[in-house]
Amino acid sequence: MTVVTLDIAAPAIDAVVAAHAALRAKRPLVQALTNVVSSNFVANVLLSAGASPAMVDNPEEAALFAGVADGVLINLGTPTAAQVESMRLAAAAAQKAGKPWVLDPIAAGGLPWRGQVAAELLQFKPAAVRGNASEIIGLAGLGGGARGVDSSASPEAAVPAAVDLLAHARAVSASGPVDHVVGRVDGRTVLVKIGGGSALLPRVTATGCALGALVVAYTAVASDPLTGLVSAHVHFSVAAELAEAVASRPGSFAAAFIDALDAVDETSLRSRAKIHPAVLIP
Repeated sequence: MTVVTLDIAAPAIDAVVAAHAALRAKRPLVQALTNVVSSNFVANVLLSAGASPAMVDNPEEAALFAGVADGVLINLGTPTAAQVESMRLAAAAAQKAGKPWVLDPIAAGGLPWRGQVAAELLQFKPAAVRGNASEIIGLAGLGGGARGVDSSASPEAAVPAAVDLLAHARAVSASGPVDHVVGRVDGRTVLVKIGGGSALLPRVTATGCALGALVVAYTAVASDPLTGLVSAHVHFSVAAELAEAVASRPGSFAAAFIDALDAVDETSLRSRAKIHPAVLIP
C-alpha cells in the first residue's frame, strides 16, 4: 500500500500533552464492560492514569449507566450471554446519548460467535476500535491470522483492515511493537505510528484490555477520537518504558507499570513519546 508523508494536522505531541492535561483535570468516568481476567487490573490502570472506573456490566443497569458515564469500554474477552446483552444495551445507550464508546474485539478473528457479536456491535458506531493486528484483520472480515488473544499478524499488515473499519468507527488501532493508528483528518485518511513501550507488556495479563479502557478515558476528553486514541497509546508506551527502567520481570513490572501510569507527566511525554510523522493513505 502506498503512503505519502505530508505536513498534516494529525495528532502530535502538543495534542497528546493537552489531552493528558484534560484527563487529569476532568477524571472521566469510564464504564467498563470487560472480561473477568482483566477487571481488577483495568480498574487500577484507570485510577492510576487519572480516570474513574465503574464495572457496571449487568443487563439491568448497563444502559442506564452508559448514559451517565463519560465513556464506555466493551471488551469481548470472556463474553457470556448476559454480558453480551449488556454490551448491546450499553452501546446503543452510549450512541443515543452521544457518549464515546470503544470496542476491544478480543479474538474476534478466531472465534466465530464473538466475531459475530463484535460485527453486530459495530452498528452502534464506536468512537474507536482497539485490538491486536489479528483481531483488527478478523473484525474487518479479511480472515486468517488469529490465534486466541495473541497476534500472529503484524500491525503494519492490519492497516488495510483498520482503514476498512473506519466505515464504522472514527479511529482504529492495531497494537504491536509499533502501534499503528488510523483515522481521518479533514476528510483524509491518515496513519500515525507510535513506538516505545516494553517487551514485558504482553507478558502481563490484561495490559491490552487496560489500554482499551485508557482509550475510552482519552476519547472522553480529547478534541476528537483520533487524538484520544493516539494519546492513550502514547501514555501507555511512556509508562511502560518508565516501568521497565525499574523492573525487569513480569510481576514487578505489573506493579511498576501502575505506578508509572500515575508518574507520566508533560515532561516524560515530551521526552519519551515516539510519535512517527503522520502519513496520508491515498
